[in-house]
Amino acid sequence: MSAQPEEAPAPPAPGAAAQLLAQLRADGRAETWVPAFERDWAKALDDSRHTYSLTPLHDVVRTWQLRVAAAPAVDTYMDSGRDESGFVDLDDVLGARR
Repeated sequence: MSAQPEEAPAPPAPGAAAQLLAQLRADGRAETWVPAFERDWAKALDDSRHTYSLTPLHDVVRTWQLRVAAAPAVDTYMDSGRDESGFVDLDDVLGARR
């Protein structure tokens, strides 16, 4: 039997953060993504020190892996020339929120 619930995701590989950082540095978005990843990692590291849990670090790795995986689809969408300027702000439709 496992001590973890079945729905808990498997932790990332031990070197996943280093591999991810290398991948981010090689990407065209490195100028913005690397500092953002390092900021997220530093916060998660601090949280882990206070909670004695690796979960914040695992969450950062998973989140950034998903961002990197989604980047080509986002690029394709942005390059498709779709005009997003015709949308209406939700506040204009619903009115001011209380």
